Parts: sequence; structure tokens; C-alpha cells
Amino acid sequence: MRLVAPFRVRRFALHAAVLFTVVAAPIRFDLGPALYSSVAAQTRFSYNSGQPLEPAYEGWMENADGSFTLYFGYQNTNWQQEFDIPVGADNSFSPGPADVGQPTHFYPRRNPFLFTVKVPKDFGSKELVWTLTANGQTRKAYASIKSDYLIDPQVISTEVGGENGSLSNDLRTNLAPDLKVEGALTRTVKVGQPVSLVAIAGDPDNLPPRRDGKPQPGVKKSARPETPVRPGAAPNSPNVVYRPPVAVVASAGPGLHLSWTVYRGKAANVTFTPDQMKTWMDTRAYGNSMWSPPYDIPVPPADGKWTADAVFSEPGTYVLRAVASDGSLFTYENVTVTVTP
Repeated sequence: MRLVAPFRVRRFALHAAVLFTVVAAPIRFDLGPALYSSVAAQTRFSYNSGQPLEPAYEGWMENADGSFTLYFGYQNTNWQQEFDIPVGADNSFSPGPADVGQPTHFYPRRNPFLFTVKVPKDFGSKELVWTLTANGQTRKAYASIKSDYLIDPQVISTEVGGENGSLSNDLRTNLAPDLKVEGALTRTVKVGQPVSLVAIAGDPDNLPPRRDGKPQPGVKKSARPETPVRPGAAPNSPNVVYRPPVAVVASAGPGLHLSWTVYRGKAANVTFTPDQMKTWMDTRAYGNSMWSPPYDIPVPPADGKWTADAVFSEPGTYVLRAVASDGSLFTYENVTVTVTP
């Protein structure tokens, strides 16, 4: 079922208790049987490796033509272990085609609203099932168009901690960033040969605005009246960087940014220059992600043009993904690269 936004129950289950308290070694106190049982019941662990990979159904939106768009992501319950799972028995959709454009490389932790699947207007009471097997454990996410899973841009923003967890109603009509990758979307290079990647991104409505009030590229003045800057604590102050969690989801800093990631193919074989901001929920201080305190989003280039090089150490077929985000919504574009010896 779905509760009143933003408190939603997503269709995937964590079969291991994986939260944010790290216990390095067991410590026993003489607390008495009842109190000891109570403390033990509340103990939660984080894991670097060995834990399952959980597919997640995020929800659905209705399209103008009556069809529906289903949103998916995943939770890798490990902090360090990444997975490469090709489309097949261990990474498939059903019924219908096993390959609907899902990732085959899986970064650590939560990766929300990562891809979509469009289904026809007569989808009705059917379900679409995403099956993942990792570390010998199989998990499934079940997608439907039940009303419990209806979402809008504000729900997405709330789920990803947009604008530091803001519940502002104007996020309900927030516009996703504009994004265009320059050059061919299918390329061929040799091992060790750099691929030049150029992406142009803009925030059409300047929402949410940067905390520092600095301008963002691509703003279309007709999209929305000027949005006032929402003041906050100094971003590098200890009460921001080291404060304990204040919500059930991580907070994300506002501001347009763009990163390149490996969507398909082994990420360890790809080196980006310059280093890219993480697109997964690394909530550790100074973790180089929009969810990392002090939530300091780099100032975007004035012309909205981000450039990077990618170099491959092994042959194969890779899908690189440009991810543009305003801190609440995401826009993606993929580039397929065939790497020869």
C-alpha cells in the first residue's frame, strides 16, 4: 500500500537489515535479559559486500496518450561491492522481452528512478516483474499501475531528498533538466583511446535554485516566475556536515549538475577525466555525491556545456550514461561505445 506522500512503501523488500549503524565488533554489556534483547532487536548493520541486490519499482505516471510510464531503480545493500550482471536469467523482465533497457552495471547503495518502461493504456491489472540475482540471492520487483504507486515530480523529489528534503509544493510542477549529448550516440574506439564526451544541460525553471543564488544555465524565463533563494546554514558548518539523519530518506543538495556513469559494461574498465560526481546515494561526508554533506554542488559552466574524456582498458561494448539533475529530478542520455583491441 501507499501512505500519504512523502511516506511511501516501495515494492521491494530488504531481506537483510541494512541501515546506517556500523558495528565493528560485538560488545556485550550485563544489561539483564529483557534490556539486552531490546538493544539487540534494534541493532542494524552496514555491509561492504556479500549482501543482495534489490530491484525497486518506484511508481508510475500516466502519459498524454493514455499509456503509462513505470519507473525503476535499485538498492545495492553493499557499500563497496559492485555487480556486473548481463541481461539474462539473472537480470530480466517478464512477461515479454527480458531486455527493456535496464542497467547491467550496479553501483553501491540506492540508485533511484534510474530507468523507465512504457506500457500501453490497456495495461490494466497486469504486472511487470524485474528479477535480479546477485551473491546467490534472487530478488524481484513487481510493477503495476495500482493507485498506491501513482507519483508526480514532488514525490520523486521527496523520495530522493531533493532540495535537502523540502516538501515545497512548487516542486510538484518542477521541470526536469534539459539534456543533449553532442556527437554520435554510437561510437567505436580502441583500447586506450580516449572518447570525448560533450553534454549540454540546462535547468529550464531554475527550480530548485542553488543555495548560493548563483545563476544556472538554460533557464527559460517564461517557464516560471523567478524563484527566490531559500537560505540555509553555512554549507561547510559542522552542524550541516556531521548532523545525524533527520529524515527517512537522504538529503540532496539543490543545483544543476551533470555526471557520466557506466550503465552497461564493467565500470572498473572505464576511467573518466575529470572524475565524475557519483550518481548513487553516497551519504558520507565529502563523498562526492549530491547526497554527501556538505551538499556543495559545483558551480555549473556558464554555457551549460560539460566535457569529459573516457578511456577503456578492455575491449567490449559499453553504455555510458549522461545524468543531468537539478537535485530533485533526473534526465538521462546514453552513448554506446564499442571498444576494440
